[in-house]
Amino acid sequence: MTTSPTQVPPDGPLADPEARRREHRSWYAYDWATSAFNTSVITVFAGPYLTGLARAGSNDDGFVSLLGIPVRDNSWFLFVVSASVLLQVLVLPVVGAIADRSTNKPRMLGRLALAGSVATVALFATTGGAWLAAGLLLLVGNVLFGAAAVVYDSFLPEIATADERDAVSSRGWAFGYAGGGLLLLGHLALFLSAESLGIDDGLAARLALATAGLWWAGFSVITVRGVRARTPLLAEGEGGIADSFRQLRTTLRELRSTPLTLRFLVGYLLYNDGVQTVIAAAAVFGADELLLEQDVLIGAILAVQFVAFFGALALGRVARFAGAKRTVLGSLVVWSLVVGLGRGVPAEDPLAFLLLSVAIGFVLGGTQALSRSMFSQLVPPDREAEYFAIYQISDRGTSWIGTFTLGLAVQITGTYRSGILVLLAFFVVGGLVLAATPMRRAIEESGNPVPEKV
Repeated sequence: MTTSPTQVPPDGPLADPEARRREHRSWYAYDWATSAFNTSVITVFAGPYLTGLARAGSNDDGFVSLLGIPVRDNSWFLFVVSASVLLQVLVLPVVGAIADRSTNKPRMLGRLALAGSVATVALFATTGGAWLAAGLLLLVGNVLFGAAAVVYDSFLPEIATADERDAVSSRGWAFGYAGGGLLLLGHLALFLSAESLGIDDGLAARLALATAGLWWAGFSVITVRGVRARTPLLAEGEGGIADSFRQLRTTLRELRSTPLTLRFLVGYLLYNDGVQTVIAAAAVFGADELLLEQDVLIGAILAVQFVAFFGALALGRVARFAGAKRTVLGSLVVWSLVVGLGRGVPAEDPLAFLLLSVAIGFVLGGTQALSRSMFSQLVPPDREAEYFAIYQISDRGTSWIGTFTLGLAVQITGTYRSGILVLLAFFVVGGLVLAATPMRRAIEESGNPVPEKV
């Protein structure tokens, strides 16, 4: 197979350190771009906004009707998120299989990001009681967000050596939190000046959602143009989607032949489910259960973004000496403590909510970044996108369990506090599975070079 001038051989990172660093910087830009969706849309605005739309369209008992099924207005957002990540279970593996056959993965990333951003911007048009339309747009946006992440994450083994990946992944997450935090700072300024600008909170929320979509699309261009396309194992178009499904089945069979990689994924599935549920439910918990104002919530989550920036860099440095596995296990202890304390936070106490948010922020970036770099060591060479599709299922495609559990608790009891303690099990059991995974042997089992610290 010949290589085009814009491609490099499929043997991993470039030999020239400066050329690798240029690719690293371009790769970081997508974390900067996409964090706006995760922060401003999923974590801050979509929950309260969709809840408000559902409340406007609900009956006197606080329920909306979905295909004849009564859904409590304050659980609608959680069920939308659950449905979107369930759909990702079907979509992400196919995206991964196709990406590994693409001669231009950067272009594929750009198309997915553009489609997701369009769905996000379209949320601006949902007003009044358009809770169903808003839910469908959020569902589409979140599915495309996960699909683009499969392609993006699969670049990590291609652009960074084994000993660089912890640091590169951590810097990517740090840039993401900085970018998402910067845009959220603008959103906070918008809410604080809304009255003087003559706009209400509803319009301010819609503007925030739309600008998050534009931010996602705009900064993705840097990554699409700056990360080089690699020659795939198969030519683009060879076998098509049907062949991609067959390759997916092969990948799943091969995964069973690397049981330690599978064990890591099980542990990650569990503790990350807890992480994703806390992220998704934080704003709606603060607004609906703790009765905090929107500007307080934005301020707290803004603090999380900037603390997470430094936390990701700090835990990346800790991992240099202690290893990624020990560092993540330590962060899970902090997660467990924070979630346990969160159940007792009194209503209308912004300081307590802020303190817990800061504690979460410090371990949030490191937990995610180091988990990603650990998994990159367990991916067989030349199978990056397929395996990262499975990783994204563990990251987002199974996180419906936590949101669904919490949503079900709210549906039954009408309060968020009843479901919080259930989340502790995800952190504890997931941490125990990770602790029982011998990372050095798992990396050797996958056919990869073992870094100095694991």
